Parts: sequence; structure tokens; C-alpha cells
Amino acid sequence: MKTIIITGAGTGLGKELSLLLAKQGYHTVLIGRSEAALNEVKQQIEQDEGHASILSLDIRNPEDIKEKMLVLNKHHHLYGLINNAGIGCFGPFSQAMDQEVEDTFSTNVLGTIHMTKAVLPYLENNEEGLVLNIISTAGLRGKKHEAIYSASKFAIRGFTESLQKEYEGSNITFIAAYMGGMDTPFWEGSNHVENPAKFRSPQEVAKLILEQLDQDTIIIESKTKG
Repeated sequence: MKTIIITGAGTGLGKELSLLLAKQGYHTVLIGRSEAALNEVKQQIEQDEGHASILSLDIRNPEDIKEKMLVLNKHHHLYGLINNAGIGCFGPFSQAMDQEVEDTFSTNVLGTIHMTKAVLPYLENNEEGLVLNIISTAGLRGKKHEAIYSASKFAIRGFTESLQKEYEGSNITFIAAYMGGMDTPFWEGSNHVENPAKFRSPQEVAKLILEQLDQDTIIIESKTKG
């Protein structure tokens, strides 16, 4: 059974992608910050007769990632990686704290790069694979009060596009998915978006993404309900 690793799998888009991929017959490895949330997703998958496991790791720690990917590869056929985990940093740039900048780039950029670098050797060895980077439309154009967040997403855009060229002609596919705002817990603790409930649901976005995995670039613009 082919295995796909999903970061940020406990809630929102990561959760919905995990549920759908499990229904498609993949073994899903769920990575996130809350073990309780991950266990709930795992139970949902298993109730539908799917296969899942949870993995606790810090995507900002390359050594931790390497060690755990080595162990995973011994027990599973590593086929895919979905770099979905990310954090937001919103507000006037001049008021941003240095730690916010560090945290945003450590998670959104370095976390994605470290995960990809650790998994790629196994995909190369298997001569097939899929890396899906969840980027956001903030990686297509700058937005007011999103300078730091947008900069981190532009970095992953460049990273993904470069790997698309590097692995062109191989059986390893890199996909960049850009989507607008979703109605997820991502916005908790922020007043950047007044009413997240007006956005698409993560279930809808997950379905749209998986329907377009034959494309190098997926763009799903914001759409408000009603």
C-alpha cells in the first residue's frame, strides 16, 4: 500500500485531504501539533476501513525529520508528501515582531524544505512519487497586511517551481496548490479576517485539489458563500 505523509493533518485542509486520500486507498501518515486532533482523524479514517498512523515530529527540526522518515521507510512504501502545515502572520509590517518573522519562515518555508529534502531520496529510490505544496494565493500576489506571510509563500512558490524543472521527465511530480481563504481554525486568534465562515469549506477545497492532481499548478480563488 502506498503511503502519503500529510503535515498539519489534525484540522482544516490537512484533515480533509487525509480523509479523502484514505478513501482512495492510501495509507496516510498524519503529522500535526495536537496528538488528540490527529487521533480523531485517525479514528475517522479507520471507521471507514481506511489506514492511517500518526507521527509526532517537529517540522522545523531537520534531524528529527530525517530520523523519523528513515523509520517510516522501513515499514511503508513512501509515495507522497503533502506540505500543508503553516502559520499566519498578519498586520502592518512595521508592527511585526522579530519572533513572528522567525516563526513564520521556520514553519512555512524551512519546514516545507526540510520535509521535502528528507522524503525525496525514498521517492527517488522508488522511482515515483508526489509532492504537493499547499501555498495559498498569497504566494501569487502580495496582499495588504500580509507582507511576511506572503513572502514565506512566495519562497515556497519558487522552491516548487524550481523542483518542477529539476524533476521534469521523471515519475516524481511536484504540484503547487494556491487557494484563497478557507473556513478553518487557521484564523483563530487573528482579526485579519472578519468572518471566515463566508469562505469555502476545507472539504470543498480538498475535493477540488484532488480532482486536479494531473496539473502542475492548482489555483482555487476565494469564493464567499451565498
